[in-house]
Amino acid sequence: MLPVRGRDGRTVRPARILGTRTAWTPVGDGQFFCPGCGGDRNYQRLTGRRRFTLLGVPVLPRGTTGPVVECAACRHHYGTDVLDHPTTTRFSAMLRDAVHTVVLAVLAAGGTCSRTALEAAAATVRAAGFEDATEDRLGALVDALAADTGRVFEQSGGASLAIELHEALDPLAPHLAPGGRESLLLQAARIALADGPYTTAEREVLGTVGAALTICAHDVTRLLAAARTPY
Repeated sequence: MLPVRGRDGRTVRPARILGTRTAWTPVGDGQFFCPGCGGDRNYQRLTGRRRFTLLGVPVLPRGTTGPVVECAACRHHYGTDVLDHPTTTRFSAMLRDAVHTVVLAVLAAGGTCSRTALEAAAATVRAAGFEDATEDRLGALVDALAADTGRVFEQSGGASLAIELHEALDPLAPHLAPGGRESLLLQAARIALADGPYTTAEREVLGTVGAALTICAHDVTRLLAAARTPY
């Protein structure tokens, strides 16, 4: 770089002789969770062409760069893997649906839906966002699922039930903090305990929930025991 002098002879800023400049081209857009802003924002997906510059003027191509994701609010650039993180809206929907699936699985594993279990289940589902959930609706839904030959919650073997749970929990687990994963398992355990000690089928379901949430077997056992303590 060479010094640039003003009319009074003083240096005012350096002038860069050689450098690079990137020209960005939008190739897509959408909404994402911006890690810089800490919330949902619009974004543009950009690819770039780099050029050598001489005194600030582009002269020679230097290849391509990107793609990158540019936040429309803070203008920071991120790798495209940032799009793997769900938006706040999407995450809330995933969590709500996961709670609903886990609750139905626990009720179905219990064999018969006691009123106390249904009351605990309805309260949990309403807290998750299904404000119109009632004991009668949950009971009817469990009965309907049991009668649906295409979606049977098998208590022996539990293969169909495990698939249902993994489909709901596998995409969610990487985005839940350890405390959030444990809280979801504890909620399910307390529903199972609402009408008495765990049955074998309920333990199997809760074990599947813990595995899908990537909670180790030792911690699952600890949490199932802790759920017996009133809170």
